Amino acid sequence: MTARPLRADARRNYDLVSAAAREVFDELGVSAPLDEIARRAGVGNATMYRHFPTRRDLVIAVYAEEVTALGGLARTLLDAPSPADALFTWLRAFITHVSTKGQLPLAIPEDDSGQRSTLYQDWHATMHTAAADLLSRAQHSGAIQADLDVTDLLAACNGIGQAAADAPQIDRLLAIVRTGVTRDTA
Repeated sequence: MTARPLRADARRNYDLVSAAAREVFDELGVSAPLDEIARRAGVGNATMYRHFPTRRDLVIAVYAEEVTALGGLARTLLDAPSPADALFTWLRAFITHVSTKGQLPLAIPEDDSGQRSTLYQDWHATMHTAAADLLSRAQHSGAIQADLDVTDLLAACNGIGQAAADAPQIDRLLAIVRTGVTRDTA
């Protein structure tokens, strides 16, 4: 049995709460007051809790939307004229994701069904596939070293996202990675 689609007003409220949660979590962290999220969304607490009965549900929804967006960006970039530029555009978005949203999945408490580990596996698979597809295309174009492993590349970029202090430093560190993995064509 599939769930019925939300009415237009209910969908709008869901989207408003989700967008407000993203904003509030970015500013105040994942333990931010849920009342603040409802206030910024312009809905009552009851409306927010109707869509997201627990903080856990809200965090899962926000993080899942982020992962879905990164997967969509990768699919879009597969048609970009420069495979290497496409890869590094996506990696920059991934690093930003890690630096701004990296704590969200850690805030999801495990439930009795083990859902958190299943969610982690699904999210990891989405990121891995996105990066692997873009890397493969860049490698086949000859722009990136053929022996570069996607897991190593993601680990390096994850480290940048966790360690970098600001956007300029992210860009400098990613440029170092790019220099290191670009195939020498001279």
